Amino acid sequence: MKSVSRIVLAALLVTASGSLLSVPAFAADKPAAEAPKLKLSKPVQALLVEAQKLSAAGDNAGALAKTDEALAYPTPSTDDTYMTNAIRLNIGIGTKDVKLQEAALRGLMATGKVPPADQPKFLRNMGAMALQRNDYAAATTDFEKLIALNPNDSEALVGLAELYYRQNQTAKATATMTKAIEVAKASGQPAAEAIYRRRLAIAYGAKMTGEIESSSMALVEAYPNAVNWRDALSLFREGTKLDAEANLDVLRLMQSAGSLNGERDYAEYADAAANKGLPGEAKAVLTEGISKGMLSPTKQFVKELSAVVDPKVPADKAGLPSQIRDAQKSPKSKLPQVTGDALYGYGQYAEAATMYKLARDSGVTDPDLANTRLGMVQAKLGDKVAAKAAFDAVKGAGPRAALAKYWLIWLGQQK
Repeated sequence: MKSVSRIVLAALLVTASGSLLSVPAFAADKPAAEAPKLKLSKPVQALLVEAQKLSAAGDNAGALAKTDEALAYPTPSTDDTYMTNAIRLNIGIGTKDVKLQEAALRGLMATGKVPPADQPKFLRNMGAMALQRNDYAAATTDFEKLIALNPNDSEALVGLAELYYRQNQTAKATATMTKAIEVAKASGQPAAEAIYRRRLAIAYGAKMTGEIESSSMALVEAYPNAVNWRDALSLFREGTKLDAEANLDVLRLMQSAGSLNGERDYAEYADAAANKGLPGEAKAVLTEGISKGMLSPTKQFVKELSAVVDPKVPADKAGLPSQIRDAQKSPKSKLPQVTGDALYGYGQYAEAATMYKLARDSGVTDPDLANTRLGMVQAKLGDKVAAKAAFDAVKGAGPRAALAKYWLIWLGQQK
């Protein structure tokens, strides 16, 4: 009889429509793992010899009938079962009968005689075939066994995560996606951006607040493009109760990350700055939005907002030196914070840093707010060490602490 290696490892390529993973082919000319040594029962051996002859002659139906007889043998040995399924696998391949292929693969695996090096290939194919017929439970079992054999198979981990998701096991899905990302990192090859985004999408769909935050941060840390920054910060704003101060600081980070996009973003930022009494910042945002083609100067709301803030800018800016002096004379007041905010809007970051330090040390201003904005202006000045220290000083589990973490991620991406 032909060697078991050549029979079992015949060319096997499963094209499972809609499958999670592409299933590798088993090339006939590729050396297989050491094949098990088999000793067949004489009646079974005779049936399988006939099955091979019929298959070689093109009579696959007749060959399959002989293997059916072999399976019906009343006292088969494990070797009998293994070899019978090996031949049935080849018949399934020849006839492109995926159902037969899967049954044969499962029959082979059940004998415990599949060489360890070949088991991942079998499990991957079995899982893909089960998925093709929408048997998520069976596919999940196959991929869990595959991961148990090779915990560092990031592709299989992604496939398993998707299977959990299809069965509404979202916590397992996101945890498995996270494992796939960690495995990829450990190998020196970062996980694909799509995996990060998929983990975030699953968490968002399931309203997993903590997981949304961690997934968003991981996404912008690994792939800090404008689209990801906007998506991450938009989800942060959507899922968190932000006061006007925190909302303004999120918009400032979006601008810093280059992720403001479209009329709505620029209009909202300009309006938020204007409402906080920061005409210089509001005007700067309107100017940027118009220059980038995001805002039209002929739009009614742009004209109206410009008409409100433009006349205020000259006097507001001219009054900053005296305002700074007054703030220094009255450090234990709200004036240092207000002055720092005005200076930020005009890009006078060094002076703003001085004001925010006064505000932080005054005991009047919320220290987390003061440290966040101190970190922001120090980052703008290129003082990464001082900025990091300020952001790290933002404590607690509230939205401002999370916002400081986002700023820290952005800071780490600055050259």
